[in-house]
Amino acid sequence: MADYVSVAKLVEATNLTVLSGEEYLKDRKIVVSDISRPGLELTGYFNYYPHERIQLFGRTETSFAHNMTPEDRNKVLKRMSARDTPAFVVSRGLEPPEGMIAAATAAHIPVLSSHLSTTRLSSLITDYLDGELAERQSIHGVLVEIYGLGVLITGDSGIGKSETALELIQRGHRLIADDRVDVYQQDESTIIGTAPTILTHMLEVRGIGIIDVMDLFGAGAVRANSSISLIVHLANWTSDKDFDRLGSGIATQTIFDVPVPKITVPVKVGRNIAILIEIAAMNYRAKTMGYDATKKFEANLNKLIAQNSKED
Repeated sequence: MADYVSVAKLVEATNLTVLSGEEYLKDRKIVVSDISRPGLELTGYFNYYPHERIQLFGRTETSFAHNMTPEDRNKVLKRMSARDTPAFVVSRGLEPPEGMIAAATAAHIPVLSSHLSTTRLSSLITDYLDGELAERQSIHGVLVEIYGLGVLITGDSGIGKSETALELIQRGHRLIADDRVDVYQQDESTIIGTAPTILTHMLEVRGIGIIDVMDLFGAGAVRANSSISLIVHLANWTSDKDFDRLGSGIATQTIFDVPVPKITVPVKVGRNIAILIEIAAMNYRAKTMGYDATKKFEANLNKLIAQNSKED
């Protein structure tokens, strides 16, 4: 988890335009993902002013500020320019209120702008900051996007996770992270996985070494991040292990507070693990759309038993 995000990183990630204070971008720190729309503050109410948040001015705030007297407006804007206020942001390409740039410059606060609507801009900034400031943990495994689903492949070291991912990439799927997957909780039901910066686009194959997937297979073979929809755990096959044959058992693995569906695939000579994982992803998607082959099999079996009972 990052302690803060610099305003410079926010500007780069969300394509904001810098109206003033470019020299302060790297120094200003954002420590919370919440955004403030300072309607009450413009009326002079500062009892609960969230000064550590980005201050977002939409059409309502800017029009109200434009109708204030210059004396009142300058007084409020100066009071809003706190020591730890990261930035002022104006949406819809609107002109910032008169006096904002002067007050912000005096406090070394950047003033930024975007042509996006206020609601869209607020969501864009919040989503980015949520991801950057969220608590993170690392999971040993490989994350691949298969038919739009993020599939986390886990298993003991040397079992063939990276080789399986390489075959999946050759089959048209996309690599997100190899060896170490950084994960964080986006919301109550979503876990996002991404690669550490040093491992981005990289895949380690025993006997060959480290390869750059983007360089070898093109930009379409990689992706920056993905939600994790399914965990596939690879386990060495032994006769004493009891593996689920019908797929009726529902297992999950909890990451942070989110239970993620998990299946275990036995690894044995002659089994094409990449194809099995591909089929597992397709089968999981079918289940989420309401079709469950196991239930259909059980229904057919019950129907057959009922018919045989009648004949007897």
